[in-house]
Amino acid sequence: MSPPAGSSPSNSLVSAIRCIFERDLRALSREVEAYPADDLLWRQVPGLTNVAGTLALHITGNVQHFLGACLGRTGYVRHRDAEFARRDVARATILAELELASEAVRAGLSNLRDAQLADDFPEVIGGMRFQTGDYLLHLTTHLAYHLGQVDYHRRMVTGSEQAIGAMRTAELSSAHSSEESA
Repeated sequence: MSPPAGSSPSNSLVSAIRCIFERDLRALSREVEAYPADDLLWRQVPGLTNVAGTLALHITGNVQHFLGACLGRTGYVRHRDAEFARRDVARATILAELELASEAVRAGLSNLRDAQLADDFPEVIGGMRFQTGDYLLHLTTHLAYHLGQVDYHRRMVTGSEQAIGAMRTAELSSAHSSEESA
């Protein structure tokens, strides 16, 4: 299977990281779309600290800040407290924010080269410095962690066992038909 439209196979680690961000943001959009009603995104579940709507807003703010503003110089200004305080945001608004997060991925990673992954990330985080590659890998796993939380929240509040195909390996940047290798 070929990579999604707009991506190109590459041996570049930056390309692989970009592809994973894009794949997981598409998966999060499918999760949000899979809720049968907007209000279910905000339904509290005993034992869960954050609901799907909050997690989606947090992910979009996180990606737009670290990839868009820090790496892509988009000018995005993050309001992290609002990511956790906002409630009853419409699904259409969340999906629009997810598209902006995808644009931030493109802005932040389009001009980044593998050699720059060893450089310090442009922002101090928690009083510490990290290599750009190390922090980008952290951010991909952070996104995947919250994506899994959204999946479980959706299944709990809807009672649905429907999978959305979140971790499609065929969407990795190096994916190609086994016949192409022969």
